[in-house]
Amino acid sequence: MYIVAIGWLYVTVLMALTESSVVAGVLTLLFYGLLPIALLLWLFGGPTRRRRARMAAESERANGHSNADDEQGDR
Repeated sequence: MYIVAIGWLYVTVLMALTESSVVAGVLTLLFYGLLPIALLLWLFGGPTRRRRARMAAESERANGHSNADDEQGDR
């Protein structure tokens, strides 16, 4: 997925360089390049973020249970 993002940014940078003014080039880069890629990466990165959050919660829960078991075992 990242190769598509890199390719798209390359194309939009070249488009921005061919614009007639600096303002048009910056707006082209922003609206055709950076914003769509940021949205794409955010949308397709959702499952990974959820997976990491779930793994962190499970790890925290497992560590919490093991600490509670250790405390009970010391009694």
